[in-house]
Amino acid sequence: MRGAALAATMAGTGLLYRKLNPPPFETPKGEALTEVTKADSEEALRNGFKVNEKLTPLEDITNYNNFYEFSTSKGSVASAAKGFVTRPWSVSVDGLVNKPRTFDLDDLLKFPSEERIYRLRCVEGWSMVIPWIGFPLAKLLNLVEPTSQAKYVAFQTLLDPKRMPNQSTGVLDWPYVEGLRLDEAMHPLTILATGLYDETLPAQDGAPIRLVVPWKYGFKSIKSVVKISLVASEPPTTWNLQAPGEYGFYSNVNPQVAHPRWSQASERRIGEFRMRDTLMFNGYGEQVAHLYAGMDLRRNF
Repeated sequence: MRGAALAATMAGTGLLYRKLNPPPFETPKGEALTEVTKADSEEALRNGFKVNEKLTPLEDITNYNNFYEFSTSKGSVASAAKGFVTRPWSVSVDGLVNKPRTFDLDDLLKFPSEERIYRLRCVEGWSMVIPWIGFPLAKLLNLVEPTSQAKYVAFQTLLDPKRMPNQSTGVLDWPYVEGLRLDEAMHPLTILATGLYDETLPAQDGAPIRLVVPWKYGFKSIKSVVKISLVASEPPTTWNLQAPGEYGFYSNVNPQVAHPRWSQASERRIGEFRMRDTLMFNGYGEQVAHLYAGMDLRRNF
């Protein structure tokens, strides 16, 4: 059953995605996010905080989603997530820290918000350009003071089959979990997103708070986060547990390392007709390549 569900998710990507999915679901308007530092400077461009590329329309961002907690069909996630309740919400941060703490949603929304215009590259071979609103994960981690023993950061999605109906199935082992090395988590490009297009996140895009790591394949950017733990050893991650030969812990975008079932050398930008070359580290190599100096990126995929 799992294999069939995973294969089905591949069928709708790229040029035919509009035809293979139902008519767009009208996304309810989110709360306006007004006090946002915009990524409109040359410095932001140099830092990788923005790209000078056409933004993916909101309609596409909110109607073409991988979010298995709601559905394995990209075009059905938006309708399945309708009415998803995000208040009350809290995120606990614990583990190897000096000051463990639980942040409620209002605490998280008080962090100074920044716009980050990032490429999103899915492991399936499609991509988007999304104007996220959020704040660097490092700002949150600094408040809890990781100890010297902390080497990795583990993340967990909400587990609530009543609110996320597809968690009642066995398509994945729930809850969804992810992880980063601590230096990856502290990198300025790594953010916790609370919105996009100047409004709070829609449910289908990971409301109310999700991770965004733009140089990695999209599944690393875990949605609807409720727990963050600082740990000493590499934490388990859902897709690596599911298929370790296909999805590594790092999952950096790498056009030179093919997925066992398809090439990663090119991608289709949603809304475009032609394929485009995939960039190493999704185009963020200048900012992040040093994190992997001396590593064999074929073995550490």
